[in-house]
Amino acid sequence: MNRPLLQAESLGYGASVVLRGVSFALAPGERVVLLGRSGAGKTTLLNAIHDRLIVAGRRVALVPQDHALVPPLSVVRNVLMGRLDDHGALANLASLVRPRRADRAEIVAILAELGLAAEADRAVEGLSGGQKQRTALARALFRGGDVLIGDEPVSAVDGAQAARLLDQVRGRFPASVLASHDVGLARAFATRLIGLRDGAMAFDAAPEDVEAGEVEALYAP
Repeated sequence: MNRPLLQAESLGYGASVVLRGVSFALAPGERVVLLGRSGAGKTTLLNAIHDRLIVAGRRVALVPQDHALVPPLSVVRNVLMGRLDDHGALANLASLVRPRRADRAEIVAILAELGLAAEADRAVEGLSGGQKQRTALARALFRGGDVLIGDEPVSAVDGAQAARLLDQVRGRFPASVLASHDVGLARAFATRLIGLRDGAMAFDAAPEDVEAGEVEALYAP
């Protein structure tokens, strides 16, 4: 996994370049957090890393910023979708109609760890923003895999709860790459911090090697 996923590449959408000269590798045990202002390219970089990991044959769990949930379906059924690509269409349809007992038990256990057990059979459309975000994280935890990719995966909960949720990520995934605006949380969780500014990587280093001024410069006007 530590072979380079990106090597001095330009990333963006169509003809629009968002980041230039980007190189990135990910080793087992690494927890990388991307920092930078909105629009700095964090989502662009996460998407590129996600795509390259898939091409490399890695099993990746994803927590997108918009959650990507199905509003009319229950929390359990949304979490169940984390493993849809493990089965054929008919098996998935049957499971969504009536989740298998073992799957439901595993999902409810995950939901309990995330404080969502009472919402298991509630339609996602009736949840709060924080509950939806935790449902998306539960789906990723249920999926499991080599790497978790998360775009602001705990931004809708308070600091103490966010730290507990990231403990779940740390314990369940060999590696992770997250985007965050919470610098304190990022420093506590990460083994590497990457700062994005002006269309490039401003730094890529261990948290203890990144000065406070370097982080502040990311958010300066």
